[in-house]
This record gives sequence, structure tokens and C-alpha cells, in this order.
Amino acid sequence: MSEIMQPRQPKGMRDFLPDDLLKRQYVFDTVIDVFETFGFEPLQTPALELRQTLHGNLGEEAEKQIFYAQHPQGKEELALRYDLTVPLARVVAQYEGRITMPFKRYHIAPVWRSERPQRGRYREFYQCDADIVGVPSMAADAEIISLVVMALRRLGFRDFQVQINNRKILIGIGEYVGVPEALRGGLYRSIDKLDKIGADGVRRELAENGLSPEMVDRMMGLLAMRAGGLDGMRDLRAELGDVPAIVEGVGELLELAGHLESFGVPASSFAFDMAMVRGLGYYTGPVFETIITEPNLGSVTGGGRYDGLIGMFRKHSLPTTGTSLGIERIIDLMDELALYPPGLNRTVVQVLVTVFDEATRPASQRLTSLLRQAGIRTEVMLEERKIGKQAAHADRKGIPIAAFLGPEEIAAGTVTLKRLRDGESRNVPLAQVAEGVRLLLD
Repeated sequence: MSEIMQPRQPKGMRDFLPDDLLKRQYVFDTVIDVFETFGFEPLQTPALELRQTLHGNLGEEAEKQIFYAQHPQGKEELALRYDLTVPLARVVAQYEGRITMPFKRYHIAPVWRSERPQRGRYREFYQCDADIVGVPSMAADAEIISLVVMALRRLGFRDFQVQINNRKILIGIGEYVGVPEALRGGLYRSIDKLDKIGADGVRRELAENGLSPEMVDRMMGLLAMRAGGLDGMRDLRAELGDVPAIVEGVGELLELAGHLESFGVPASSFAFDMAMVRGLGYYTGPVFETIITEPNLGSVTGGGRYDGLIGMFRKHSLPTTGTSLGIERIIDLMDELALYPPGLNRTVVQVLVTVFDEATRPASQRLTSLLRQAGIRTEVMLEERKIGKQAAHADRKGIPIAAFLGPEEIAAGTVTLKRLRDGESRNVPLAQVAEGVRLLLD
């Protein structure tokens, strides 16, 4: 006899059993409803992209995590998609004759990254993106931030803040300080760690990255202005008004702030922070990241403007801005913070039709069909079990209602319905059974 294979999934991949999947579906459905409330349309793309589509468009660090794939007889070099943004850029360029601008799309789908699996980091996970293509105005960025705020509030989050910066400001600071372009990637990564390692840690990292003491001093002096938020950025513009990138970047954020006010986004829900850096290299303007503030649980969304990416696939690029909700992290935090609705179902089944004995099985099956035709999700007991064990099965599975159809009910043309959470029971005519179920479900 051959050896039994050990059942396990690949590292960094997960299975979702029904009760877990129903929680995930609740989050997806809530977010999709918000996306569509804002007028975003759904999009789907293949799991595999051409290698050349991904390579060269994500940045060096991201490209180290791409899963490459190759069919033994295939001639095309393929890769599993790393994110949903590059596929969007390809789609816009490929189908521009069929897409109406501005193009507002959402996409919820798995992506793959070959990083080391650890708690909260997976090799296969879902991303949840919303993007606007074709609008240069900061009104589009404000709409994205408004969408993030509504989605998180709908899911039950209250203590969070969208932190906003502009890549142009970071570029301008680098230019002003005199950091060579080749060193700016390390510069931005160090600035992004300011809250984690403190000013002294950033100062040390900047020196280790090759910045002179004079450059480090000038950089830290500018970063001290972050405490002023948008006013601090105004001060930065006043001090460095001869640096075009800073003038333009601060101007865009002032415009963005005006649109957020018009949209009615609470001022407490966002803040401007010149030390916030998004890691991907394709951002060209405003960038934003949402932090859960109480308790301090880190980032749950990130995004920004990337006006140049679509230009990789067409002669002229298109202005684009968007966000990615960290849907996996959000789902974990929903559990941690007990944000799921109290009555969220553990099963899709609404009614279990019990079977008294084999003689009554045809009647139970007819009742099952009647309920299903009425749009009620119904399971019938398919194997012989005592009635008590059938009710216990329904309770254990989380089915809210059990239907009993014994010889007396069959003779009377009735059905006994029992709501298992509180034991409420009622006997209803067979012709009114669907209405009876709906009353107990309410």
C-alpha cells in the first residue's frame, strides 16, 4: 500500500472554511457596496501576466518578490500578478477604445508575492483596489480618500486617520538638501521610519546611506516642520519657494484639502504629514496611508497618484489615482476588535428540514423544494438520524431554523418551525411555511 500523503497547503497560502469565508464575504460585500455607491465599476484580469508587463514597472524591491511561471511547452514568459495596479494600467492601454473616461474601477482579487511567510504576511492574499483614470484634478484624490473613510466607517472602524503627503515634496526636499538621485531611494525609506526609529535613528541611517553631516542636518531641520501638518507644509513652501517640486506639491495638497472639506470628510479623519512615504516607485503626486490609531494597529490602506504608469503601455500616459485597502489586515482586525455584526451567520443555510423517518422522507423533500422555490436557503437531512441529533446538527452548524414534519403535521397539512437560538416555535400551514420562516428570521 502506498504511503498516505500528508495534507497541507504550500507555505504562505491559506484555506478558508465556510464560517471564515462568510466573514470575508461580509467585508467584501460591504466594501463593494461603498465602491459602487461612489460609481466605481468592477474589473477582472488574469492571475498571470506577461513577465515584461510586471518587470520594470514595480521597483527593484517589489520585483524581487514576483512569482515567475512558465508552461513547459509555452513560449511566453509569465508571472503571477504582484498587485492590481499594473494590470489596470495594461487594461486601460489595451482597451482604450472601449473605456469611457474618466474610468473608475474597483478590483478585488488574489495576488502573489514570494516573500517570507510570517504572521500577517502571506504569499497569496487578496487585494482590494479602487482607482480613477483620466482626472488630473485633486478632486479625484479627494474622492478616493472620501471612499476610504466611508468604507472603514461602514465596517465599524472609528479611530483611524488618513495620512497624506506628496511625492513632489519628498523629491523637492531631496533636491534642496543636495542628495544625489541614486541615494534618494534610501533617503525616502529612512524618512518613512521616523515614527518607528525616531529622529536619532533616521539621522543615523541617513549617515549610513552616504549623506554628509551637512545634508543630514538640513534634512532633519526640514522634517521638524512635519508637526505643523498642512501649515508646516506652507512654511516649507515659504522657505523653499525656489524649489519648483515643493511649490507644486504643497499647492496640490492645499487644493486636495479644499476638496475634502467640500466632500464633508471630517477633519479628524485625515492629516498631512511630510514624513509619510509610500514604497512603490511609480507614485508621482499625493500619497496616502490610513493608520488605525486607537489602539495603534498600523496601516490598513495605502495609495496615491501615479500619472506615469499607464505611459508604459501607450504613447501618452493618463493621470491616475487610487487606493488599495489592506483587506486581509482589515479582516483580521475585524475579529480582533469584535466589529462583525452580532447576528452574522456561520452558514449560508437558513432552514434545516428534518426527516422523521424514511416513510416521511418524501414529504420532507417536497417541503425542501417548496422552501427553495421561495428563495429560502434550505438543507434537508440526507441520512437517517434521530430527531434530536438532527436538531443538534443544525445548532452546531449555525442554521437558525429547524423544520419538523412528522406524521401528525403531514396529516394536518402543517409544519412546525423552531428558531434554535431562543427555542421559539410555531406551527404553520404548509401553504404559509415560507412566510413563517421569514418571520422567524427577522
